[in-house]
Amino acid sequence: MSPLPSSYVHGTSSTPLLGETLGQNLRRTVERYPEGEALVVVSQGYRATYRELWDTTTQVAKGLLAMGVEKGDRVGLWSPNRFEWVVTQYATARIGAILVNLNPAYRTAELEYSLNQSGTSVLLLSKGFRQTDYKSMLEEVRPRCPELRVALVLDEDWELLLSNAKHVSGHTLEAREASLQFDDPINIQYTSGTTGFPKGATLSHHNVLNNGYFIGEALKYGPADRVCIPVPFYHCFGMVIGNLACTSHGSTMVIPGEAFEPLAVLQAVQAERCTSLYGVPTMFIAELDHPRFGEFDFSTLRTGVMAGSPCPVEVMKQVQSKMNMREVTICYGMTETSPVSTQSSLDDPLDKRVSTVGRVHPHLEVKVVHAETGEVVPRGTAGELCTRGYSVMLGYWANEEATAKAVDRAGWMHTGDLATMDADGYVRIVGRIKDLIIRGGENISPREVEEFLHTHPGVSEAQVIGVPSVKYGEEVMAWVKAKPGVSLTTEELTKHCTGRIASFKIPRYWKLVDAFPMTVTGKVQKFRMREVSVAELGLQTAADIKTA
Repeated sequence: MSPLPSSYVHGTSSTPLLGETLGQNLRRTVERYPEGEALVVVSQGYRATYRELWDTTTQVAKGLLAMGVEKGDRVGLWSPNRFEWVVTQYATARIGAILVNLNPAYRTAELEYSLNQSGTSVLLLSKGFRQTDYKSMLEEVRPRCPELRVALVLDEDWELLLSNAKHVSGHTLEAREASLQFDDPINIQYTSGTTGFPKGATLSHHNVLNNGYFIGEALKYGPADRVCIPVPFYHCFGMVIGNLACTSHGSTMVIPGEAFEPLAVLQAVQAERCTSLYGVPTMFIAELDHPRFGEFDFSTLRTGVMAGSPCPVEVMKQVQSKMNMREVTICYGMTETSPVSTQSSLDDPLDKRVSTVGRVHPHLEVKVVHAETGEVVPRGTAGELCTRGYSVMLGYWANEEATAKAVDRAGWMHTGDLATMDADGYVRIVGRIKDLIIRGGENISPREVEEFLHTHPGVSEAQVIGVPSVKYGEEVMAWVKAKPGVSLTTEELTKHCTGRIASFKIPRYWKLVDAFPMTVTGKVQKFRMREVSVAELGLQTAADIKTA
């Protein structure tokens, strides 16, 4: 009897990789479809053809050059989804600046850390978002950010940035563009891991352009496609799976609003006659459950992407049947791999599309290895999923130690996810090695939240876990032990967090304890904490939901 094949596959393709920068690729699209609609931002009443988008990115690129932005300088962008975000994404790439994506939910501690760790010298920011005043938060941290020399508020200084373009010649911009290589870094995205502070995954033109391009190829995008993108731009989901998949194929980016609102998405899909829709499972659930769902026409939809966290099988089936997205696909990936490593195909059998995360992407390799020995395991055996190829990040910004732990000497990115691979090469995610919470597509480091909770003077020890949630996939829970003689309340702990860490990181559930479940060697048993919490909170229904 022959042994089972090993869990290793590589994505063969007759379509070559793109050996060009983002600017070169966008220029080619503009030449092919100058009058095609490139960008629609419903909430701002903004529309631009590809020619108009190109001209605006040219102005912003020149404006940044006039401010002295050099190749490799870090330009921060702190804003929800707006047309200025998209323009800045391409303008910075055209001058070789490194765009630093800042989460709109950041509070002062996270903002200060990201600006300083990346060495950001220029920051573009919104006045605020929802109830958060970005300007006052920046004023608070700016004295402690010595490398930040310029801050421009999109709502107030955008026209000034555009007008600065007149001080820079077209020849100067062309010379900068000609000096760029497709392996140059152009993006830093902060991603939470298991070791506390976020790490800045550094991505090149080659990383993100090709990943966006092959996602668009898988979805069969063309100039007739109109893609509704309600996911945030600061994630790879928005700026790569969304924007770059569109601009590399001449498709239209349709942005419903600054942040996800289910009704706005339903209205945009109908009014803009979208052919594709994106979202994390939580978003699709909110759309399907909206009381006005039945009023809308989904006949133009055919495809889309569900990704960001495990996708409930029943939700996938409803999206296909009730929203007419019969060619919807699931993507799997991580920021460090630009992001997508595997994707289901439009013509995959239904059972494969609802129970797996598809097969390896073109020009990439994936393998499943024994978590301790590193040996490739047979098909059907669970192990750690690893990815290698053009999509793997250049490294974590200014953090060689963390990079070496994540990417091995052979170039494999270790995802920390447990997976199986079947006989046909389909991958299923079955768990996580890394102690990471994924809440509605947001990666949350338990260690980071634990360290913050320890700043409360009454906390002796805090242990943070993820517990199952029907709505978000997971919610944050903290078990907290008070210092001797101190009486803590959950209200006091919540107040300590509010306004100081992002709201999605604040524990939804609290448990005040005298001790933690421990191993004989003194290690906290987080799996046991989770079991106890699921039982005490009555979350078994959420825990039993099957995901791809």
